[in-house]
Amino acid sequence: MAAADRLELVVVRHGLTRWNREHRYQGHRDIPLLLPDAEADLDRLREALADVAFDAVHCSDLTRCRQTLAHVLEGRAREGELASPRFDARLRELAFGDYEGQTWAALKDDPDYRAWVDSQGRLATPGGESADDLWARLSAWLEEVQAEAQAAGHRRVLAVSHGGAIRELRRRLENADFWGGVVGQAQGRCFTFTCEEDGWSCSSSSAVPAPASATS
Repeated sequence: MAAADRLELVVVRHGLTRWNREHRYQGHRDIPLLLPDAEADLDRLREALADVAFDAVHCSDLTRCRQTLAHVLEGRAREGELASPRFDARLRELAFGDYEGQTWAALKDDPDYRAWVDSQGRLATPGGESADDLWARLSAWLEEVQAEAQAAGHRRVLAVSHGGAIRELRRRLENADFWGGVVGQAQGRCFTFTCEEDGWSCSSSSAVPAPASATS
């Protein structure tokens, strides 16, 4: 198979959880989807990706992402369309440490919390990670995806991850604002990479699912 010089990487956020609804930091806590409330958004995502063929599938190892992936790919396994998903802890959310399970309302007067918010991720959360820590594991994963694409001829790859992880990808690949790069539940981005002599670069990105005005 010819080496790929162009790769579409679709990275989507898991569906709604109870902690999302309660505005609690989840981080590495293994919180399941809030069903059936999450299903409407998951259905829209599945419909948006229904006709998209993927050469490889990656997923955070946490339950909410596994459930999201199962919903999105329902029926495809029976048709033999996909290789087995790869569950990877490097795709997890930022580890919020002591803030996991807490809400903004409970933390807003804590000076350490205010310092973390004001740092836009440069500081690590107490007992958790900084944005650089998150990027270190995401970039290692991304390099492997790109290397495999070039070796195996992959053209399109799906990954199910978390809001903070997608925000960091957008910050690094799109130069998005730290707080402005957030996507909603069961939404994400399609990053298009091209491979030149000096390696891979992100040439464009777009919303997944596409906004209604873009599909009408």
